[in-house]
Amino acid sequence: MSLFNVMDIASSGMSAQSVRLNTTASNVANANSVSSSYDATYKARHPVFAAEMQRATDEQTVGTKVQVLGVVESQKPLQIEYSPGHPMADENGYIYKPNVNIVEEMADMMSASKAYETNVQVTDTTKRIFRNVLRIGQGQ
Repeated sequence: MSLFNVMDIASSGMSAQSVRLNTTASNVANANSVSSSYDATYKARHPVFAAEMQRATDEQTVGTKVQVLGVVESQKPLQIEYSPGHPMADENGYIYKPNVNIVEEMADMMSASKAYETNVQVTDTTKRIFRNVLRIGQGQ
């Protein structure tokens, strides 16, 4: 595997984790929003990464980039609360809250942050190797 491939893989990993961090931040920001209808309520979102295990284990393929296929809405049920005095209550007195679990989102954010940081470290190490190879090539 060339060092250029390592840089490509690490940069695709940073890009994927950036998408993951942004969707998690959006979930946290909307966790306490309230709506008067089920359809208008914010639903948690999560990125979907491509499964590249087959290509990664193939003998000809040495490394595989991280791919984000898209962002999907969670299928978990929304929180429905009876609150007839709430200004956003529907005609039956119910308000609707997102299906966001703050504890899960914070754990996901920490995991994505660590994965991003790891990819940055891989990139920095690869750049250091490039510099050392160039120095050797110059005869120093």
